[in-house]
Amino acid sequence: MIKAAMAGQISGNGLYTRKCQRLLEKKFGFRKTLLTTSCTDALEMAAILSGVGPGDDVIIPSFTFVSTANAFALRGAKITFADSNPLNPNIDVDKLEELIKPATKAIALVHYAGIACDMDRIMNLADKYNLVVIEDAAHSIDSYYKGKPLGGIGHLGAFSFHETKNIMSGEGGSLIINDKRFIDRAEIIWEKGTNRVAFKKGEVDKYEWVDIGSSFLPSEVISAILFSQLSEIKKIQKRRKEIWRSYYDHLKSMADLGLIKLPWLPDFATNNGHIFYILTGNRRERDQLLKYLVKQGIQAVFHYLPLHDSPYYHDKHDGRELPYAHYYADRIIRLPFYFELLDNQVEYIAEKIFRFYK
Repeated sequence: MIKAAMAGQISGNGLYTRKCQRLLEKKFGFRKTLLTTSCTDALEMAAILSGVGPGDDVIIPSFTFVSTANAFALRGAKITFADSNPLNPNIDVDKLEELIKPATKAIALVHYAGIACDMDRIMNLADKYNLVVIEDAAHSIDSYYKGKPLGGIGHLGAFSFHETKNIMSGEGGSLIINDKRFIDRAEIIWEKGTNRVAFKKGEVDKYEWVDIGSSFLPSEVISAILFSQLSEIKKIQKRRKEIWRSYYDHLKSMADLGLIKLPWLPDFATNNGHIFYILTGNRRERDQLLKYLVKQGIQAVFHYLPLHDSPYYHDKHDGRELPYAHYYADRIIRLPFYFELLDNQVEYIAEKIFRFYK
């Protein structure tokens, strides 16, 4: 932060913003990266770039955070909520094509817990129906699909650097632009709808209002914090994957007995150590286990509630049942997960879960 201030600029798009963007592009091979104040902002930029508006339809999983849907609701689009698949909370690709209508313009998918959706099948559908694919990769830094980094496969991607994420800057995010047709407009939207980026490059002699946009770029203070985290990504990821594996190994015997279910990784996906979750038999059991763990000093929590049943959207939903969105909402428990978590603490948590079932 001191270096950012000494560089003479703490507003956005300065030295550390550019350093972070270059680092992400070099490490992961992204075509273009723009830092944002949050993943929510990155998704809102993606919604603008996708061109959706009133009368258009966007397919989004119901089991996700509200920002995924809000970005498109703000553009006036109708949301068609998709169910999760039976094996993990990601979108059910087997039932995706039947949701596509003439008005469908985009698919916004989520890689839950950093575990990849089946991107080949999704991109094939996008090509077939001329759809824009947005990857909500909020959970997914340094996770891969068949060797390709998540966030870098769809036309657009969005990362989160919120304090709960693997790489964090308090708040913060980034938009990934993988389709070159969106790059120039993304820079305009990013800079409040002006051509300021082109002006700074010397491509125009003045900058002015040329499109819609907003103040999406973060301050240099946030970017400096992010750069320090990104510089340590190898160390951070190594430890988080160790914690994930420790949880898995300690809890596997309970899964083998059918007491709980553990995360399922398809053979095309990697694990980036973002979330470790377990699935209980039903909602009542989940709630009882959560209460028990809290009494043991363990701050475990559940996760999303299905958006299609939310107070805001349930009257707008088309009435389809989405059983697996409810299945995961009723059963998931996220176990404590942070870089400083010790092996003996993981063992203690696993032991308490075992005692609950015993």
